[in-house]
Amino acid sequence: MPPRRRNPLRRVPFLNIISAIIHSAHRVANRLFVPDGGVRINDPLVVRVQLFRSLLGLLATLALAFYYGRGEQAWHGAASDGFGNLIITPVLLIVTGPLVVMGFILYAPPHLRPMLRSRLKAPLRTVAWYVLSVAVCAAVIVYAGTSDYLTTLPKWAAASIAFVVLAVIVWGLPFLFLASLYSAKSAFNTAHVHPMLPGVLTAVLIWTVAIFNLIVEGTPEGPVAAQLCSLLGAPLSVTAVSLWELRRMRTRHGVVLRG
Repeated sequence: MPPRRRNPLRRVPFLNIISAIIHSAHRVANRLFVPDGGVRINDPLVVRVQLFRSLLGLLATLALAFYYGRGEQAWHGAASDGFGNLIITPVLLIVTGPLVVMGFILYAPPHLRPMLRSRLKAPLRTVAWYVLSVAVCAAVIVYAGTSDYLTTLPKWAAASIAFVVLAVIVWGLPFLFLASLYSAKSAFNTAHVHPMLPGVLTAVLIWTVAIFNLIVEGTPEGPVAAQLCSLLGAPLSVTAVSLWELRRMRTRHGVVLRG
């Protein structure tokens, strides 16, 4: 048996700590937001197409920022927009998701509605964990910024509280990032209700995010063609992939929207 190779980064204490924090946050986020079971269909071709669309969208965003942005400010804007969308997407999904799920269940035949409602446990549990995670991280961050009364406590008590708050922030922010990533990717595990529901939710959600960004940030810079590409490129491409995914489920896997 060949000897196991040891990761040389483990010898660096600081990197070792960062790796342990990220690994721990990933393990917990994966356990809470990527549950096994359900009726989800894993199609490798669909995963590859979605990954290709994401990479193509990223390259298009960087190209528009390079040609029509204002130097370094454009790159910071593109990065902040991407991170902001990752955080705001689960929030918008929590707002719009129940309406889409309710409409999906009402669209199903009457004899299937009780079964679909009985499968809502996993998505609701995922939403509850995400809301709790956001609330705890937000509360700790606000507490860290307004904890002036720590100066009135004994030094050992103030140091203990500060250490706990710092630990929660250092571990909680990577965890919240991964939780947002998994929640947005799986649409809060709504495939447990119906295999087609994540595709429908994704198509609705991408237009919701586009409208939200348009209202908050306005139209992007550049000529009209670049503005249309920036505004409609992601919604149209994601919708096309979602429709193709739904069609593939119907033709390859025998899944129908009302079945």
